[in-house]
Amino acid sequence: MRDRLLEDIRYEIVQNQMLKDWEDTCVHCGACCGAYDADPCEHLVELESGKYTCSIYEDRFGMHKTKKGNTIKCVPIREILHEHWKGDSRCQYKR
Repeated sequence: MRDRLLEDIRYEIVQNQMLKDWEDTCVHCGACCGAYDADPCEHLVELESGKYTCSIYEDRFGMHKTKKGNTIKCVPIREILHEHWKGDSRCQYKR
């Protein structure tokens, strides 16, 4: 039982590190959220540094509106890496 608990703890630590590494890859270019499109996500915020962030990052997945009122579905970036979107050449995940 103790070995199983230690194994579960190690697994969780590795998973959390992998998630952190994945998140750290992002350069916050905003391309996947429409920063270089004429109708970006309403939750996309441009910072003074020129980088972008999501105002609802922890709850971002699912249906949302664009700044012009169109409906979009936010999905994990892994699900769309094979697709093309405007400005995706800036995306560190696609490089």
